[in-house]
Amino acid sequence: MNCDTVIEAIGTVLREQMRHSHLDRFGPDARLNEDLYLDSVQLLQLILELEMALDLSVSEEMVSRQDIATVADLAALLVPDAERGQEAQETRVQAVASEAPSEGVHGEMPYDLKIHCFVSCVCDGLKKRGIDHRPFYALVWDAEFSITDGSRLAYHSEVMDHEAFRYWFGRLYGVPLHSWYDHSRSKEENVAYLLKLLENQAPGESIMVMLDMFHLPGRENKFNQNPFPHYLMLELTDDPALWQVRDPDFRWEGPIARDKLLNAIRQPTVAGGYRFDPSLAQPPRAEDLAAFFEACLRLDANPLIDATRAIVSAHAEGRNSLRLDDVGEALRELPVVTIRKWAYEHGFAFFWRALRWPDNQFQAVCDEIEVLVNGLTAVHYSVLKLAKTGDRTLIPPVLEKLDELDAVEFSIKRQLAAAKDAWRTASPDLAHPEPVRGALLA
Repeated sequence: MNCDTVIEAIGTVLREQMRHSHLDRFGPDARLNEDLYLDSVQLLQLILELEMALDLSVSEEMVSRQDIATVADLAALLVPDAERGQEAQETRVQAVASEAPSEGVHGEMPYDLKIHCFVSCVCDGLKKRGIDHRPFYALVWDAEFSITDGSRLAYHSEVMDHEAFRYWFGRLYGVPLHSWYDHSRSKEENVAYLLKLLENQAPGESIMVMLDMFHLPGRENKFNQNPFPHYLMLELTDDPALWQVRDPDFRWEGPIARDKLLNAIRQPTVAGGYRFDPSLAQPPRAEDLAAFFEACLRLDANPLIDATRAIVSAHAEGRNSLRLDDVGEALRELPVVTIRKWAYEHGFAFFWRALRWPDNQFQAVCDEIEVLVNGLTAVHYSVLKLAKTGDRTLIPPVLEKLDELDAVEFSIKRQLAAAKDAWRTASPDLAHPEPVRGALLA
């Protein structure tokens, strides 16, 4: 078996098994997301179909790789090492050897996370003003999600709000977040109010709106859920038919037709919006940061792992008429919540930079975070296999893997708590810290 054989099999699976409708640009160089419109779940489903059709051995490392961009990349990953040839092995060695030295966590840290649209929008103005936005990501690693009817995981639901985000952003950075969306008004009344806000938008003012990204053709991404509630920012342009869109979470900005945006805003799946003035932002006080970290760090539970375990168990045991073959769909949105765990890196980076702790220790912690994220991706793959095959012998390994990841995340949290305590001790402004107060997270 070679790469050409696997590429042919990829096309066959997409066409015949998955009935995929975006194959007009299929080929070795076709990008899985941008050209073929495969989201993260569909990619795992594709790998699963190939594993079964080609009798492959798919490892946890394979399903969690972040560098699979094209059809050829995927094929090369799935071809066994012994059949890839010496050239591919040498290429990987050269790539590692050519990596430039870095200052690590104490350098410029040019990378950023795109893991939570609300947080990305409000932090956009902080970054422009040179204010460290990374501590605010402490709200993300255990950010709220929902378990809906049918024991399904949902990263968003109509009963969720962002009050904790609003409170802490105002307290830490001095920027009030004003909710312009009034849930007591009709959808059309809120749209009319948004139009007035945009017409009277003050210079520098940011106007956020929640819309359903599924209804914005051409803005697909690797977490293309249906529906896909998502926050971004809007401005008018000189052309009444075009609005300027800024989407910090997906690092994209540009004009989009007004009518398309209004259609996405009017969807019944979404409701929300805020306005704020980033120019008011100030660096947070140490005592407010201390209270914030205390509020965010949950040492007694890992809610996402607990929820995943409960959903798998409920489907496995047939509670409330749940079926095992539906467990994959019940956890379809797991990848959207899993990526929030990368927020731990920003928390550790803040403390490590403040304390000037060695970079190699920071990198070791980052390795643990990667184990957690990749492990949850592997669990998701196993759940999809469980749903497709109905093989109940796969249930114990899934639950055992969740127990392992539970221990990993508790270890991460304990190390983060120790860094927080060291930072409090080292900070002269926290010699007599105030007690934790305000809007604590549940």
